[in-house]
Amino acid sequence: MAIQTLFGSVPSEPNLLDRLKAGIQKTRSGLVDRIEDVLAGRKEIDADLLEELEYTLITADLGVRTVEDILERIRQQVDRKSASDAVEVKNLIREQLLEVLRASETPIHLVTTPPAVVMVVGVNGAGKTTTIGKLAHRFLGEGRKVLLCAADTFRAAAIEQLEVWAQRANVDMIRQKAGADPSAVVFDGLQAAKARAMDYVIIDTAGRLHTKENLMAELEKMRRTCGRVVPGSPHEVWLVMDATTGQNGLEQARKFTQSAGVTGIILTKLDGTAKGGIVVAIARELNLPIRYVGVGEKIDDLLPFEPENFVDSLFG
Repeated sequence: MAIQTLFGSVPSEPNLLDRLKAGIQKTRSGLVDRIEDVLAGRKEIDADLLEELEYTLITADLGVRTVEDILERIRQQVDRKSASDAVEVKNLIREQLLEVLRASETPIHLVTTPPAVVMVVGVNGAGKTTTIGKLAHRFLGEGRKVLLCAADTFRAAAIEQLEVWAQRANVDMIRQKAGADPSAVVFDGLQAAKARAMDYVIIDTAGRLHTKENLMAELEKMRRTCGRVVPGSPHEVWLVMDATTGQNGLEQARKFTQSAGVTGIILTKLDGTAKGGIVVAIARELNLPIRYVGVGEKIDDLLPFEPENFVDSLFG
């Protein structure tokens, strides 16, 4: 199967499914194993069973609306006598999760004339800088030239952190001193990318400023700068979210989505949580595609997200 990129599709790498399975082992234990425990040995699907299922699904962070839909669908099938055993119930849950994830999928923006500009946003602590390093490594692996742009000038350590990842990924970086105008750094970065015939520019942005309003106005200004230097850009705006924050992350995500024009989600630290059902809640509540998931510390532990693979890895 192919992986979609901003320049068309590339062949899927081997072992992707195995690595995803390993990365979501905790979620599998917290969700699918528990569903199986609830269903084990039950002869009929009654109110008690549905109540236990509801509790299991909600504690896996699938989101209330999705859980309600799943239970409603099971009830309908039971009434029609078309679902009567554990296997059928498990399949119904699986189908519903896949449906939700597919519904939020949108094709990735195709860029005909480089550079492709990707803006990365999100609150501090979600793993934004690390994710940018991993993205750079992945794009480089597609045979592309990548430039990083250190536009998080608000936090002094952010520029140094990004520099470390630029070196790890073996890509160049454009920076100014701490406190510089982020839009000026973006301007420099995109000019440099054009002059050096880069394929990708990945822009790091501040996780927070003194007030939310400042931050959102700043992001808007950077977007306008992108569009002036590279018409039609930023081509993608990816919001980095920490999977371990669960439902709390959704409120932050909504704010960024409204003001930063987010086009997709990168979910980090998925290997560290049993509540990976948040993937489904995010897709549904924000109606945004999940583009990548982080499943470890290593530079190649950022995997392209694909609904079928995710659901297969959970229920496989």
